[in-house]
Amino acid sequence: MIDIQTTFLFMLCLVIAYLIGDISPAILFGKAYGIDIKKEGSGNAGTTNALRVLGKKAAFFTLLIDIGKGAAAVFLGRFFSNYLGGELALTLPLSCAIAVFCGHIWPAFFGFRGGKGVATAFGAITAVLPALGFSLLGIVLLVVLLTRRVSAGSVCGAVMAPVITYFLLPQALWGISIMAIIVIIKHRSNIRRLVRGEEPKLSFRKKESGRNEK
Repeated sequence: MIDIQTTFLFMLCLVIAYLIGDISPAILFGKAYGIDIKKEGSGNAGTTNALRVLGKKAAFFTLLIDIGKGAAAVFLGRFFSNYLGGELALTLPLSCAIAVFCGHIWPAFFGFRGGKGVATAFGAITAVLPALGFSLLGIVLLVVLLTRRVSAGSVCGAVMAPVITYFLLPQALWGISIMAIIVIIKHRSNIRRLVRGEEPKLSFRKKESGRNEK
């Protein structure tokens, strides 16, 4: 039976995980460069737009931090689940994964306009189940290499995430499915451009501001 203390600690973990997700390196690096990344390039506060607008160094650290904060939130949930008892061994870490993911996409500190959640989801999913995370990474990298479109890899990874989860860890299917659906919804404009053949290809050259992608 879940008591008041357990409920309080559970909710506290979710709040902390959400606030970890609120840390937006793309926005912070942009501010350091005197750029509002939400008004440049695609307007998305993620690695791909950081690469296009801020350059390779900022994009690398954006990716690293976004992955790291996803993993950190899950480790937080795992630590407290060990303290609270075995019945929350998966539920709390997975709930923290969703919370940090939502914090990245809808950060309260930045007007609820963040990134699309792919890197943070990867970090969180890998911390929950490494085999699932690296399987999805392989799919994403393969599709990106074949198409040179990050959005195509992200969407394919999101589509395959529930399928692979079903075979590896069906108890986590609910949480992984929630994140996968949100990633696909956040990429709906990219999907439309992919269908029309208008989606920009990945480039490692820093571009001047301009809304190539929305």
